[in-house]
Amino acid sequence: MNIFIAGDGEVGFYIAEALVNSNHDITIIDPHEELLKMVEAHTDLLTIVGESNSVSVLKQAKIEKADLVISVLHDETVNIITAILAKKLGAKNTIARVNTLQNLNLDNRKIYQDLGIDYLVSPEDIAGQEVVNLINTPEVFEMFNLTNDKLSVFLIRIEKDAPVIDKTLIEIAKLYGPLNFRAVAINRNQNSFIPTGTSSFKRGDMVYVVSKPESLQELFALAGKRKYDINNIMVVGGGRVGKVICKELQNDYNMKLIESNTERSHGLTDILQDTLIINGDARSVELLDEEGIENTDVFIAVTNSSETNILTCLHAKKFGVKKTIALVENLDYIEISQNIGIDTILNKKLIAASYIVKHAMGNEVSSLKKCLSGINSDIVELVALPGSMATKKPIKDLKMPEGAIIGGITRSEESYIAVGDFQIMENDRVVVFALPGLMTKVEKMFQKTGFLFK
Repeated sequence: MNIFIAGDGEVGFYIAEALVNSNHDITIIDPHEELLKMVEAHTDLLTIVGESNSVSVLKQAKIEKADLVISVLHDETVNIITAILAKKLGAKNTIARVNTLQNLNLDNRKIYQDLGIDYLVSPEDIAGQEVVNLINTPEVFEMFNLTNDKLSVFLIRIEKDAPVIDKTLIEIAKLYGPLNFRAVAINRNQNSFIPTGTSSFKRGDMVYVVSKPESLQELFALAGKRKYDINNIMVVGGGRVGKVICKELQNDYNMKLIESNTERSHGLTDILQDTLIINGDARSVELLDEEGIENTDVFIAVTNSSETNILTCLHAKKFGVKKTIALVENLDYIEISQNIGIDTILNKKLIAASYIVKHAMGNEVSSLKKCLSGINSDIVELVALPGSMATKKPIKDLKMPEGAIIGGITRSEESYIAVGDFQIMENDRVVVFALPGLMTKVEKMFQKTGFLFK
């Protein structure tokens, strides 16, 4: 595929990095010449200096040859214009990043499609919805629902009283019978590995598990998780992510939102009528104390400042809050944030990139997610195309790259946890967990023999 990426920051370059090894021809359009020189020095990407909403720049880029145009600048107006112009100039498909989709009804979305925008993506909406999903399943630190919600991927921690501690996967299977979930990766002391039958669990392990939805309680019991109720939620930051979270949750929980900007606080009172809006600085321990932080079950920090989000979550932990969630936009801070005890890290750049990348990886990729919590890897759901290598032999005989593992399979309306004797069939959706640098090799196993991306 010929893919053109218009960006002015990390989202565009992260998308390019994710696609560069997938047999695509990628061109980056960016107004910052010095930045593009640095990109050219370290990659084989083609770069063009200029504004992507300029007809002359798009013509110079030969946009009419584009199979996909992705516009992810911070300015949604530029993204919309770029996508429309690209389609009018001959691009086959376009994706535009926008600020929010919440206020776009189906009729309005149809207007954008008629103008030439095939997909609209809002990182804020996606991040907000991820938080909502985590509130509904508080025992997990990350979750990813797959096609038709027949399988899900969860990140859980092995607690001190977990029955599986010091037991191997083989022993666990013998003790508890056939299980409707499978561990696909373990992070221990900042080291990640793919477990085998002889791998054992230790207290504090962070484990990615592919599971059927009906098996969650059994999974949590084996991990030593104790169910707790959520009643009181405190959100810091009344921007787009904070508004999405509160609008989704305010009818079911006692919601408090702290916003430092007075004018924005007044505006939020009209939008979030069932959320208590507090105008103040959440970095103040006194304010948190006054607003009942000790009675808070979940603390969510989603301001535009990574530092503020990290600091306030640490304050919340000291007050005994059960679950903390922080929006960390500075990629350099992610690992530090995980190591100092914040339960869940969100990053809009990676969220948006994962969502967009799946549209560029061919028909055999139905979904993809970048893991954040200590394990640098991808979870991808691949469609086994007719004649692909994955359909030729049982799973145990497939030569999966070392560092990649099949977790589960969805076939029509049924889902299955991967075991060695299972035979993948054409059009099955297969959940694969892969460590860095392996996704291209994995993808080839699910493509038609002898063919690459079209």
